[in-house]
Amino acid sequence: MEFVLSQLSGFGGAFYDLAADPVTYMYLIVSVFLGIVFGALPGLTATLAVTILTGFFGNKIPLDYSLIALLGAYVGAIYGGSYPSILLNIPGTAASAATAMDGHPLAKAGRGGEALGLTTTASFIGTLIGTVALLIFVWVLLLISKNIASPEKAMLALFGILLSGTLMSEDLVIKGWIAGLIGLAMAMVGLDPLLSEPRYTFDWPYLFSGFQVVPVLMGAFAVPQIIEGLRHVKMGEVVQLQGRIVPNLATVKRYLPTISRSGVIGTGVGALPGVGEDVAGWVSYGVGKSVSKEGHMFGKGSLEGLLSSETANNACIGGALIPLLVLGIPGSPPAAALMGAFKINNIIPGPTIDPEIILRVVAIMVMASFTMFLMGLFTARIFIKILRIPQTVFLPIVMVLTTIGSFSVGGGINDLYLMLGVGLVAYFMNMLKFPIAPLVIGVILGGLFDETFRRTLFIADGNLSAFISRPGAAILLTMNVALILSQIGAVKRGFGRLIGR
Repeated sequence: MEFVLSQLSGFGGAFYDLAADPVTYMYLIVSVFLGIVFGALPGLTATLAVTILTGFFGNKIPLDYSLIALLGAYVGAIYGGSYPSILLNIPGTAASAATAMDGHPLAKAGRGGEALGLTTTASFIGTLIGTVALLIFVWVLLLISKNIASPEKAMLALFGILLSGTLMSEDLVIKGWIAGLIGLAMAMVGLDPLLSEPRYTFDWPYLFSGFQVVPVLMGAFAVPQIIEGLRHVKMGEVVQLQGRIVPNLATVKRYLPTISRSGVIGTGVGALPGVGEDVAGWVSYGVGKSVSKEGHMFGKGSLEGLLSSETANNACIGGALIPLLVLGIPGSPPAAALMGAFKINNIIPGPTIDPEIILRVVAIMVMASFTMFLMGLFTARIFIKILRIPQTVFLPIVMVLTTIGSFSVGGGINDLYLMLGVGLVAYFMNMLKFPIAPLVIGVILGGLFDETFRRTLFIADGNLSAFISRPGAAILLTMNVALILSQIGAVKRGFGRLIGR
């Protein structure tokens, strides 16, 4: 009880500090608004919103304001994807793909205002559920992670890279692993963290500090998205919004069990490294369809189906921040971009993170969710007008912003070369159905894996038994091996026959 009271007191203090600063509200309103715009415009994503703002605000303003800008955009963008999903039948972000299944039929039936009001409410409640889980579980995991040493960190970083590659591959899992290992190889460039010897720099001073995180993020997430958006312009006819947007409280109360269940599912899925909000939305939608009495109506304009997906994808935000803050492993692609902002601010997420930062993240999430809720209810018609902006207008503007953000990091023209080079590689990887998020996660976690893996071997005089002599490291090593074996056809068939017997 004393622990709970101390955490509530710490959260209250952080919340008061932020709420007492008038500048906080300016950053909240602007960042949530921009996030919703990025989510609402087809072709843009939450990851892109966080990435671009990282380039502009990552380490150029006080940390509190930087976190407000990035988390506000994150929350707003995941919610904003519901607008085109409902009114255009085009998911604004991958996270809102399941929302279109029932949102658009509702809009065509003249219930678009009701659908938007309920998705706004569900997004708000889902974000709060994920944030409460973050406040509760992050401390439990931090206590456990205090006993994590170099062997466990190395195996955990490798597991995060492999798991993200496994879960984010469209066809062959090995493509996700290859993408993750490419990112891991990129993380090896620069000065050796243990010996300070240059590696793979080709005597180019720019590479002595390794690949800069922001240009890599811009290139991997922004450039392919912009090129693809310009190649395939997706604009449909916006369905006329009918009905009031402010939700009926009786309807919200009726579906409260669905909202609660979906919030828990979204948080749990978000806590899996590298998975993301789109998976959370589809998993919750599938569970809802299987357990609901009106499951046969899913895909035909079901309010329960709409709430199942939209609650889960927003609850996933808080879930994705749990492994990011506790273990230094992002739970989603936008969280990977957020980790880049932590890195350039010299904040190392993990067991040694300052607890004050966690409390401020939780306070900002609560404030951002309320801002999103009010903005969604009372300014929705503004965002609907934004949907009519052609992609050929806003995508070049985004490219200019991406270039400025990348250039402003400090590496000059070399950062632009890096951004364009990574962007072209990522674009062709997309064409070949190689997932990009594992590559970025590999770049971010590669340094952790490299340093802790080699430090373990140095301490053990090169003896690999160091990775099985500690119980935690042995368990994580087993998980890595099991994950790899589970994707080998012969092993899967043999396991299937064994179960069959």
